[in-house]
Amino acid sequence: MSGQPARGRRPFAGDGLVVVDKPAGWTSHDVVGRCRRLYGTKKVGHAGTLDPMATGVLVLGVGRATRLLTFLVGCDKEYAATIRLGQETVTDDAEGEVTTRAGAAGLSRAAVDEAVAGLTGEIAQVPSAVSAIKVDGQRSYARVRSGEQVELAARPVTIETFEVLGRRESSAQDGTPVVDLDVHVAVSSGTYVRALARDLGAALGTGGHLTALRRTRVGGYTLEGAVDLEALSDRAEDPDAPMPLLPLADAAAASLVVRRLDEAEARALGYGQRVPSAEPGRTDPVAALGPDGALVAVLDESRAQARAHVVFAPAGAEGA
Repeated sequence: MSGQPARGRRPFAGDGLVVVDKPAGWTSHDVVGRCRRLYGTKKVGHAGTLDPMATGVLVLGVGRATRLLTFLVGCDKEYAATIRLGQETVTDDAEGEVTTRAGAAGLSRAAVDEAVAGLTGEIAQVPSAVSAIKVDGQRSYARVRSGEQVELAARPVTIETFEVLGRRESSAQDGTPVVDLDVHVAVSSGTYVRALARDLGAALGTGGHLTALRRTRVGGYTLEGAVDLEALSDRAEDPDAPMPLLPLADAAAASLVVRRLDEAEARALGYGQRVPSAEPGRTDPVAALGPDGALVAVLDESRAQARAHVVFAPAGAEGA
């Protein structure tokens, strides 16, 4: 049970979300593994992976909050990134082998602005071949690393913001003239910033790849509310120190539409019954809070009668 301390772990810290500022070099799975020990439970998951090279906002669910994660994966996201124009790599980022060296000498700001504009708004994006998308049951990145040529289908994504904040001209280690762009992007779920770097380079005829990536926001969760992983580890050394956790109701309200229930509605949902939808036809999930402010359920209000995707406060449950 998640509520029982495992051997060598702290006692279970409780249910909630924690927003970690992921360090470079760690996989998202590494961070989850560390937090399972720190929070005293195996029930820890994340709401969207970050590449090992990337840093920034990684939203983790602890205990019952893992049931919230499925509703957070689709949140929009923001990033600070650096795109290098003049070279392509096999992974579309700095961790892969350079495959072409067209260079970016003489690249004008006007040309960059035009290409950026063409990649803003609703676009069809081909994911990076080294993504975790499955192809015939196997991860695309595994096929690429085994030497296969992988072609993924384009998918619709929205680039809400694609802004160039800075530009530097230099030479790569192999002498190729390159241009590094510091950019801010706000994107829909499912967008690959590596692919955006690749496509910008393709549009300019220079090639391009990502050299730095920092996620600054996932839905309503930002870096301002993130905690450093090492600081978490230090805190866990004190058995009396509470571990940082965003309570279930606050966690849901940060990124979902909120509906306030009366006592009768909260009781009905707790018994697995349906209640009238507040806004029939709504397609996004709704966080339903009881009169005491606790998270009762996440609702589907697409029809006249709302049904619960998941109930967090079943009727008669202690601590609901």
